[in-house]
Amino acid sequence: MFLLKTWRSTAFGVYGYMNFTKNGYLEHSKKFKPEDMQIQIEGKNCVVTGANSGIGYAAAEGLASRGATVYMVCRNKERGQEALSKIQSSTGNQNVYLEVCDLSSVNEIKSFASSFASKDVPVHVLVNNAGLLENKRTITPEGFELNFAVNVLGTYTMTELMLPLLEKATPDAKVITVASGGMYTSPLTTDLQFSGKKFDGVEQYARNKRIQVALTEKWGDKYKNKGIGFYSMHPGWAETPGIAKSLPSFNESFSGKLRTSEEGADTIVWLALQPKEKLVSGAFYFDRAEATKHLKLAGTSKSHELIDSVIDTVHSMAALNS
Repeated sequence: MFLLKTWRSTAFGVYGYMNFTKNGYLEHSKKFKPEDMQIQIEGKNCVVTGANSGIGYAAAEGLASRGATVYMVCRNKERGQEALSKIQSSTGNQNVYLEVCDLSSVNEIKSFASSFASKDVPVHVLVNNAGLLENKRTITPEGFELNFAVNVLGTYTMTELMLPLLEKATPDAKVITVASGGMYTSPLTTDLQFSGKKFDGVEQYARNKRIQVALTEKWGDKYKNKGIGFYSMHPGWAETPGIAKSLPSFNESFSGKLRTSEEGADTIVWLALQPKEKLVSGAFYFDRAEATKHLKLAGTSKSHELIDSVIDTVHSMAALNS
């Protein structure tokens, strides 16, 4: 087991250094088609979680600049309002709105979903961007480990509760979940809240991101006849406030080599703009292309068989009606 974990970390490090940095983006961008990003989406409603900074902000701005009506879901009202004003100013699009919700709280997500549903607007694109890497074991007031609460339970609850509004936007509806290449280092596990005595926030984050990718795969299959496309993506290694806070030594080591938030958000915007016939529901995307979900010899592929068990547990934690 130790050798396998070491191999995963080594393979991930090499693969990441070659692909996830700014140089990787510049190399991959040679194959990008400029016309893919020139599509306008006026009249489409996009919900972006964790939109006040970093990749979420860049995604919200990118969608707003192409005419979308954007709902920014942020935990902090003041920072959210500041980000909203900046996006309205930079894009000239006034159809940008702030929704305040703490994505670590199932109850707050339920409250948000209920009030948002009363607007009766179809949701064409839901971007599950809100994410967290907390290095210390922290338990939320609702009793869940904090990383898991935001990255998995929050993402699951938000998506499931948005389904009726996404169905109103079919056949154009899409759910884009911002995962991470960190998931390459972890198989799927049913140990959702990290029961080990020595808590490892980086490992828990990787586990959470693996769940998001497997969950997207499952959603893609489960809802294939509902006219909703589900996609997970990796933004690469980007220089964001979240990375600076959670992984300061990594941020410092790779100074000058990391992507900008806009480069990290590029594939989110690309996925939102493309006709669904070009995309594969349930797939994992990186730099505007479908990417592998497992590194060679990493022994993670069979672990996705556990997803039904994981979903059952998460569903009961969220206390959603079946």
